[in-house]
Amino acid sequence: MTITRHRRGRGRASAVSAVAVATLAVALAVPAAAAGSTLQAAAAETGRYYGTAIAASRLNDGTYTNIANREFNMITAENEMKMDAMQPNRGQFNWSSGDRIVNWARQNGKQVRGHALAWHSQQPEWMKPMEGPSLRTAMLDHVTQVATYYRGKIHSWDVVNEAFADGNSGGRRDSNLQRTGGDWIEAAFRAARAADPGAKLCYNDYNTDNWSHAKTQGVYNMVKDFKARGVPIDCVGFQAHFNSGNPVPSNYDVTLRNFAALGVDVQITELDIEGSGSSQAQQFQGVHQACLSVPRCTGITVWGVRDTDSWRASGTPLLFDGSGNKKAAYTSSLNALNAGGEPVPGVTPGPTSTPTSTPTAGPTTPPPTTPPPTGNGTCTATYSEGQKWNDRFNGTVTIRANGNITSWTSTVTVRSPQRIIATWSGSPTWDSSGNVMTMRPSGSGALANGQTVSFGFTVQHGGNWTWPTVACSAS
Repeated sequence: MTITRHRRGRGRASAVSAVAVATLAVALAVPAAAAGSTLQAAAAETGRYYGTAIAASRLNDGTYTNIANREFNMITAENEMKMDAMQPNRGQFNWSSGDRIVNWARQNGKQVRGHALAWHSQQPEWMKPMEGPSLRTAMLDHVTQVATYYRGKIHSWDVVNEAFADGNSGGRRDSNLQRTGGDWIEAAFRAARAADPGAKLCYNDYNTDNWSHAKTQGVYNMVKDFKARGVPIDCVGFQAHFNSGNPVPSNYDVTLRNFAALGVDVQITELDIEGSGSSQAQQFQGVHQACLSVPRCTGITVWGVRDTDSWRASGTPLLFDGSGNKKAAYTSSLNALNAGGEPVPGVTPGPTSTPTSTPTAGPTTPPPTTPPPTGNGTCTATYSEGQKWNDRFNGTVTIRANGNITSWTSTVTVRSPQRIIATWSGSPTWDSSGNVMTMRPSGSGALANGQTVSFGFTVQHGGNWTWPTVACSAS
């Protein structure tokens, strides 16, 4: 079965060989301390969020809002924050529907994923015939205006949505945005970072779930290039629209893990799986297990509340039926979350855990028109203790510039039998003993006087709880 694209929906799923989700092998390393009775509570046991897509038109439906409020702590606007809804006429922004969703979420203690700033589809009518420099200017202005308006209210932005082509090319989609220049995605990310330094910036796409697919590799290579060149990208969203013709691939966890190894968070952003009963429940279980096996898989969002709210309603693809009853897929998802998994670095698990909105690269990544600081300043490194487990602990090093610096290098020394088993927000190397890690910035290390940036790591302590020794040098 294939998915047909329409206005409210996402991309058409390509057919892949059916693989039983039961064969998905993942390692769930950290058991949950207590069973959560809701999806958001169970996800919080490992520091993750659990979200849903909301439509403003349904916020007067008591059953709908009761489920959304009880089960989810991350909210995505289904259509209300896309380009055509936000700027129906050039220079005239309509904030009302987006504000209604954002305000409902914040008033109920939820966080918000912004979806989406730049997309070839659902463009306003005035933008569709535009080409070249005029379109590029209009697109970047839209990114800047919308991200600035919601600054401080958004956890993660889908900055660019669905820019890669289906099929075997692994290349970009031929769209009016792509024809403005091959660097348009980079330009959109830089504009978003300048407009809202506190939000995580994500690339979001569909049919990127199977590691062996050309489209997956194309997106991977773009993210790898962005990280190498200091383009501000913090996360990659995997839409995860599955059905019988496009089941959850057996290497789904491999895909998530390989992207995370680039130094970005991975998020399952639009999960729905057509089907029913135990077969659908197993597929949902496999997706949750894959995310839980990857420390930097920070959260899961299902694309709608009840089956009848879905853009694929005839396929009954969600966790609640049309009457709001929990399905077998809900139970399997909740059980998978309560079974535990790898904790998210830097987030304290538990019923009160709140996902961080600090970007991976930090707001110190300069926008393209800002020259890096120059000078001969110094830097200081400060260690702070993080989350602890029986066999490991997290630590964070904060680098502070004392004067303008063009880059920095930090050393972290652990004591035997300690060893560093995971890092984030930097590019590490080790000496021959394995006891001294040298951390360098993933992109630009330029900091102005007084600015700070942080990186983190996990130490398997082997019984030695001594804090690492940290140092910093600047250029």
